[in-house]
Amino acid sequence: MSARASNLARLPKGMRDVPASEVRLIESLLGNVRRVYDLYGFEPLDTPTFEYSDSLGKFLPDQDRPNEGVFSFKMEEDAWVSLRYDLTAPLARYVALESQALAKPYRRYQSGYVYRNEKPGPGRFCQFMQFDADTVGTEDLAADAEACMVMADALEACGIPRGGYLVKVNNRKILDGALDAAGLRLDDAINGQARRLTILRAIDKFDKFGVEGVAQLLGKGRRDESGDFTRGADLSGKEIDLIFSFVNVGSGNRRQLLDRISPLVETSAVGREGLAELDNIDSILTGCGFGSDRICIETSIVRGLEYYTGPVFEADLQIEALGGNADVPRFGSVGSGGRYDDLVARFTGQKVPATGSSIGVSRLIAAFEAIKGASPARNGPVVVLVMDRDKKQAYMQMTQALRNAGIRAEMYLGSSGMKAQLKYADRRNSPLAIIQGTDERQNGEVKIKNLIEGARAADSIADNKTWRQNNVAQISVTETKLVETVREMLATIDQDSTQA
Repeated sequence: MSARASNLARLPKGMRDVPASEVRLIESLLGNVRRVYDLYGFEPLDTPTFEYSDSLGKFLPDQDRPNEGVFSFKMEEDAWVSLRYDLTAPLARYVALESQALAKPYRRYQSGYVYRNEKPGPGRFCQFMQFDADTVGTEDLAADAEACMVMADALEACGIPRGGYLVKVNNRKILDGALDAAGLRLDDAINGQARRLTILRAIDKFDKFGVEGVAQLLGKGRRDESGDFTRGADLSGKEIDLIFSFVNVGSGNRRQLLDRISPLVETSAVGREGLAELDNIDSILTGCGFGSDRICIETSIVRGLEYYTGPVFEADLQIEALGGNADVPRFGSVGSGGRYDDLVARFTGQKVPATGSSIGVSRLIAAFEAIKGASPARNGPVVVLVMDRDKKQAYMQMTQALRNAGIRAEMYLGSSGMKAQLKYADRRNSPLAIIQGTDERQNGEVKIKNLIEGARAADSIADNKTWRQNNVAQISVTETKLVETVREMLATIDQDSTQA
């Protein structure tokens, strides 16, 4: 590559720039979720973007890269660090370090970007944002029930209507019981666990690959469109059918699903234990008024992360219910979680039970775009036009008066004429433009142009004479009424936007 070519502006694969409209939507969603997490009594925490690699562990659901899905580099002579792949492993490290100072159970929430060194694809990036809420230090299944409840409430707070999402619950122990009942011996500490994890990760791919793809992953393996081959669990056809008979039990009414699962695991002690845990969670959810229309049981939910030890959760959007279009495919998961009783023990040597759930903020943003066609637009700043270059100080004072009143405003800082300034304001998505020429200044007045109503007319404005002849969505007020009038006009614009 030539020196000149190497200076081309380009993005690393799997990364993306986030424009202002999306940044603001992210901030809005984070605020909505944060209010719910606060309501449930969780406290904020922030941890570093990267950790020592051995602190993160090797628990990723996809291991199709040589460094097993993480971005790593040497920070010290003999110490490797990695960008965090989720917010749970750093939490386990934090709890291990601060255990003596923390009130138990410890309840925290955290938002931030996480990083996966995975193959990028449509809607799949190497950097994405999550927002977690976890309870560490209790075996009480009320914490697992709360993890589901807080996900449901958070999605509704973000604007997903009831009926537009489902939080789905299962239990790893029930699946282990089904595998045991099916005669699959996975007792070997190394090979058995590796095979079990392969089975779990295959089942977790139902939404992505369908029945045929999962059957291949449970069997000899699957080759994707790029030619890459993923080795399977090497199960027989009969064993695959037995697993399918379990995961196809379905979803829906929790009580009915528990009754249908029971015969499939009644010969397995671990299966019966998992069933009892789900029964306990169901009782808590029912008592708190969370019906199966919000939180249901689904046996195909297993989650791909290795560290889950019991109940697992997944929040799915039902995009047909949101868009009213049955031809639009279901968007899928925008949240997940589960119980991980052994993760902190890696550092302390003592069992520290924990559970939690995570909202995939980046996934939720993508879902809003798929549902609504585009991210909700937000009005930009009020723009004060500069009509007379020698009066910039007066224009800046006008701008500052708006800011002092809590109104987002800016003075045009370029060197273009009026038409270009109005086009600039349009591109900034500005709702209003403030205009004061010599005549207005002499009369102690300003013009306020509603750019939302007058957007089409802006292109026809070539000069001051044309502007004076064009009064579309434009009013004149005294300088002393500027702030008050702008505030009233913005309130009307916001109201019209909400009704639309």
